[in-house]
Amino acid sequence: MDDSSWDVTTAGADAYGEDVQLALAVLYELHYRGFAGLDPAWEWAPGPLGVRARLEKIFLDRLREDVPAADDPQSVLEELCREPHDAWGVSHELAARGDWDMMREFFVHRSIYHLKEADPHALAIPRLSGRAKAALVAVEFDEYGGGRADRMHSRLFADLLVAAGLKDDYLGYLDVVPAVTLATVNFMSLCGLHRAHTPMLVGMFAAAEITTAPSARRMVDALERLGADEACILFYSEHIEADAVHELVLRHDVVGYLLEQDPGCARDISFGAQAIEFLEGRLGSHLLGSWSAGRTSLLTSAETPA
Repeated sequence: MDDSSWDVTTAGADAYGEDVQLALAVLYELHYRGFAGLDPAWEWAPGPLGVRARLEKIFLDRLREDVPAADDPQSVLEELCREPHDAWGVSHELAARGDWDMMREFFVHRSIYHLKEADPHALAIPRLSGRAKAALVAVEFDEYGGGRADRMHSRLFADLLVAAGLKDDYLGYLDVVPAVTLATVNFMSLCGLHRAHTPMLVGMFAAAEITTAPSARRMVDALERLGADEACILFYSEHIEADAVHELVLRHDVVGYLLEQDPGCARDISFGAQAIEFLEGRLGSHLLGSWSAGRTSLLTSAETPA
């Protein structure tokens, strides 16, 4: 392998822009399934790792500017449990007046994460101990279908894509989703691949579980209103009860234990929760803004399978 071609310039790069986020997505994928025809040894080659480190710094520095972390993660998570009465996000829009084209676009955006669902968070397992490790494993066991391949959340989402007339290839829509989508998944990988950022990963996971159940209820309503296939509905109905339980486990047995063992990680846990909410908020604004303007939220239209 030749690392000489990896001496690239990153100065002045837009932390949230297409170049940074697509490059990070590709570099992170070396640590997941990789790419067909690519030597797996590139995963730990100095060249890609050096570029990734510079891009990660750009991304994380910008996030720290935009998301001033709080010092009390339990208060941050408690606040996420109380949805404002006037809240209006993507799931609200889809439930109230979304059409099938909007729904399919939303599925395409989410495919980048949901086809690898739980994998970034599983990276925390070897870095935890005691009650936190056991609790996180219990949550992940559910995410991976309780040992049943057909019930893994990633499999359920693949079934959803097929039922919606979309392709279920892993990263099959990487070329059509914008940077604002990639950033939400890249932040998970950034935290998961660095042991130093484990508290951020835990905070992010807890925040996601808190906010999933209410939005999943609205998605079920939206899909039933549109007469969607049961495979589409199942993915979201599966998350309603499960994630309500996961939220309690993560808050008390994972976050709580980490704070007992190391109160100094409070700020990082808070930042993980707040940063993923910030990034999801940016994605939601992009989707709603695009739909309101009557244009696609994707870079190009997603094609249905042949």
